[in-house]
Amino acid sequence: MRIVIAGAHGQIARRLGRLLSSRGDTVVGIVRNPDHRADLESDGVEPAVLDLEQSSVDQVAEVVRGADAVVFAAGGGPNSGPERKQTVDRGAAVLLADAAERAGVRPYLLVSSMGVEQARDGAPEGMDPQFAVYLEAKLAAEDDVRGRAALDATVVRPGGLTDDPGTGRVTLAHEVERGSVPRDDVAAVLAEIVSTGTWGQVVELVDGDTPIDEAVAGLR
Repeated sequence: MRIVIAGAHGQIARRLGRLLSSRGDTVVGIVRNPDHRADLESDGVEPAVLDLEQSSVDQVAEVVRGADAVVFAAGGGPNSGPERKQTVDRGAAVLLADAAERAGVRPYLLVSSMGVEQARDGAPEGMDPQFAVYLEAKLAAEDDVRGRAALDATVVRPGGLTDDPGTGRVTLAHEVERGSVPRDDVAAVLAEIVSTGTWGQVVELVDGDTPIDEAVAGLR
């Protein structure tokens, strides 16, 4: 398979790239910073330097063309302001969807966040304004991608992310209790979704007791 990952230098994305490339997949990683090329190459990932806040649909489509799936794992980052949350967490996800449509690539995997539905009717009173904008941007990206008839989209909403070693066991369902999950296990779930072609889902993900392959199989 040929998989294109946007935001490929992120912590989850690098784990995902290593997993997919170790399985023999061809992985192309879109990154903004050319200094990140060497890191991706060491992971077995082919770097494609593009700034998703500045690139055109045609430029991104050229990278995406011929892919079996695209993965959006980019983000403005916890220290970014409201503008970048809109231009990256929402805008870049929409741009990747536009490019996938133009390139004729249907499978689209979006890494989102638990709690986005809180933004459906406006952020709850007392929520941190920066986090509220983040949820609004993620929800807007979800709605856009899921609303496209030309895409087969799956959205994964992880809980609180940790750097604990992965256990290979998770709780994965359309709605779960809030919790945390190692980045290792998030990446492993994403890899399993791509490998098995589990599309058309919106799922939440936290720690649990179910082996990852069984958890993903249970969605189909």
